[in-house]
Amino acid sequence: MKTYVIRRVLQLIPVLFGISVLIFAVMKMIPGDVISGILGVDATPELRAQLEEIYGLNRPYVVQYLDWIGGVLHGDFGESIRTAEPILPQILTRFQVTAELTILAAIISWFIAIPLGILAAVKRNSLADRFVRVFALLGVSVPNFALSILLILFLSLAFGYFSPLGYVSFFEDPLRNLQIMILPASILGVSIAGSVMRMTRSSVLEVLRQDFVKTVRAKGASERVAIFKHVLRNALIPILTLVGMQIGTLLGGAVIVEQIFSLPGLGQMTLTGINQRDYPVVQGCVLFIAFVYVLVNLITDLLYTWVDPRISYD
Repeated sequence: MKTYVIRRVLQLIPVLFGISVLIFAVMKMIPGDVISGILGVDATPELRAQLEEIYGLNRPYVVQYLDWIGGVLHGDFGESIRTAEPILPQILTRFQVTAELTILAAIISWFIAIPLGILAAVKRNSLADRFVRVFALLGVSVPNFALSILLILFLSLAFGYFSPLGYVSFFEDPLRNLQIMILPASILGVSIAGSVMRMTRSSVLEVLRQDFVKTVRAKGASERVAIFKHVLRNALIPILTLVGMQIGTLLGGAVIVEQIFSLPGLGQMTLTGINQRDYPVVQGCVLFIAFVYVLVNLITDLLYTWVDPRISYD
């Protein structure tokens, strides 16, 4: 196991290197620049040249990239061109909001998707199965931004409920924090629950057809024991794979939801950086999200041995 973990960690290096090159190249291809945004109508060739010299934007792209990635390797993501503040502390602060939103959304998704997916598999071709499949199709088809707007309209018009604005840390006021986070987390959770539901249904159905399930039932095990102790555990591998991949979906999907609900998360920071052409901020945010995503996938791979003892990385 130790050798496998070391090998996988080493494999992350070229992946993150490729991502960093891609991020840097895309930032340079975006139309417009931050200098024009700062100077506005006062932009003159002399002022532009001065600011480009200050921020190092007049140097060759290769030199700019090497300076940036060298700082990242030393834990320095640079400074915001707009505010001149260090980027990494801002990322870590904003990531707490995004991480909480992602965790809540994932928990809500699992509580909805896994039981309903099991129900649909056990009651195959029944009315319950048809309902679950329609619900899963809607969850996959409706974008989270559209679901956000529709839910806000429905709650405000039907019940006069408006989601609280702003953000309060869970450690400051847990109840207020949950009141703020529950609606956006539910929207993100429902948006990914459909695919988890469909995967759970198909995976459980596949395991139910195997001979060992008949043996378990022949030994007198109840249906609940057969499903939750034997069938579900053997069906978890593809579900776990999908869930691990969807953590990245949640991190990316949080951009729009954070903007709609005014949550000061990493997604909102990234979007603001894009609008302001603040390249160092966008590069730092995207690279950090990519790092979290590949780390989650590594953890998912390691969890396989816990879910299925037959899998070994020795």
